[in-house]
Amino acid sequence: MSQSPSFINRPNPDDPKWVRIPESDRVYNRNLILVVLLIPLAMSLIQVSSVNVALETIGSALRASQTSLQWVLSGYALSFGIFLVPSGRLGDIFGRSGVFTIGLALFTIACTACGFATSPVMLNVFRVLQGMAAGIFSPQVTGIIQQYFQGQARARAFSMFGLVIGASVAVGPLFAGFLIETLGPTNGWRSSFLFNLPLGIIGVIAAFRLLPFGKERRHFMGAKKVKSDASESKTNLPAEQANASQATQKIDLDPVGIVLLSLAVLCIMLPFMSHGHPLMWSLIPLAIILTVVWIWWENRYKRHGHFPMVDLSLFKLKSFSYCAAISATQFLGTTSLFVIFAMYLQAGLGQSALVAGSIGIPNAIVSALAALWSGKHALKSGRQVQILALSFLLLGVITLIGTVWAVNAGASFWWMCAPLMLFGFGQGAMGAANQTQAMLDVPVEHGGIAGGITQTAQRITTAIGNAVMTAVFFAVVGNQQTASKWDWSMGISAAYVLTASILAVALVIAIVYWWDLAGKRPRNRK
Repeated sequence: MSQSPSFINRPNPDDPKWVRIPESDRVYNRNLILVVLLIPLAMSLIQVSSVNVALETIGSALRASQTSLQWVLSGYALSFGIFLVPSGRLGDIFGRSGVFTIGLALFTIACTACGFATSPVMLNVFRVLQGMAAGIFSPQVTGIIQQYFQGQARARAFSMFGLVIGASVAVGPLFAGFLIETLGPTNGWRSSFLFNLPLGIIGVIAAFRLLPFGKERRHFMGAKKVKSDASESKTNLPAEQANASQATQKIDLDPVGIVLLSLAVLCIMLPFMSHGHPLMWSLIPLAIILTVVWIWWENRYKRHGHFPMVDLSLFKLKSFSYCAAISATQFLGTTSLFVIFAMYLQAGLGQSALVAGSIGIPNAIVSALAALWSGKHALKSGRQVQILALSFLLLGVITLIGTVWAVNAGASFWWMCAPLMLFGFGQGAMGAANQTQAMLDVPVEHGGIAGGITQTAQRITTAIGNAVMTAVFFAVVGNQQTASKWDWSMGISAAYVLTASILAVALVIAIVYWWDLAGKRPRNRK
């Protein structure tokens, strides 16, 4: 048996920063586990936000058509969204650490291949693989946090989770713009992919050294076999049927459920990412039918003594259902904000990509600080923090609309940093609070699949929101070649009014959640 690193073998098992795996003589440092998880998460998010800035140079270097460039974005997002829930299920069955490491290794390989792509087809193939790999390891992050962090430590971990998300989305465009300006167009966009190679190699090595593997799976498979009535009443999630004891002794992947849900997600997302193909809209009714069939199948599969891919009893947990709805609604309204803002700055005001990225730096700093603050309060006052965060998001968008018109009247566009900072506070505070609240009552053995569900909902609403908001934006702007500053101001204002309306809906849901659960203590707060 190989020896563990010395900095792992000096723990006091009673120290909350250490965790011991049942039936194992080794303990693990929670802080190091978190670092191993969050760096790859940042890598995957930077790959989303940085490519937006690099698209023009990619198109010139590879002589790619507009359709090919659209699929550089869409292929990643589609495969990412499709693989989230099935991968969460695989992690819950086989062990999250192993699935995480496999996903990270694939992601590193795909990033490297994208950096050396010689044609649009090659780039798009590996972008799909890149999205698939990100979809494999991303739900393991929330699952492992749910598994190895409890109480305030879990809230702190989710605050770091939110910090990384906010910072990565903001830093990505600035990072890509810096590489392109410094290294030139061709080397710049290639470097935006290739920088993941050393980070990925270090991440895989660190995962092997610092994350638990074999013992983890044996422990959880055993736990499912002896699940008691006490645990049933504790979680309010029914224990698997008594006649399913045979089923627990084999790997139950629910392949039909995986295929049905994957097709449903594809049919929902594809029309909003196909950029003007009318026939694609016929997939929406098919997506609804597939979703209904999937729900029927999952219930039937469970009744027959099997373990479904998604235990739909998860949605009986009010904290999980409310927070999933809040998060999905928030993502519907807000994820396109910076996309539209960048187009407004560059096409409408004639600013460079580097300036467009730089103006988001104060937002990223405030978002990071807000995430840390939120982590301290998310456990005991999480519902109130959600309401406060959404109020700041709404205030930030409304103030940004006013600032757009001040800029139209002659004010400096740098004044937009102020409303973006308000928005950043809401963004950072919301991420930590909502994630902590969503997972409060979720049993550990469902942590991966729960994370996959919430992230899939976010990917779907992101696709819808981006399509709708940009459509409204360009419809109001009109002809981009002849559009005046007034037209660009009208376009961004129209899109942001819709954003504010959607955020108002999310705020109402958060208020209802607070009211509905007022005075009730979460079951999984330990």
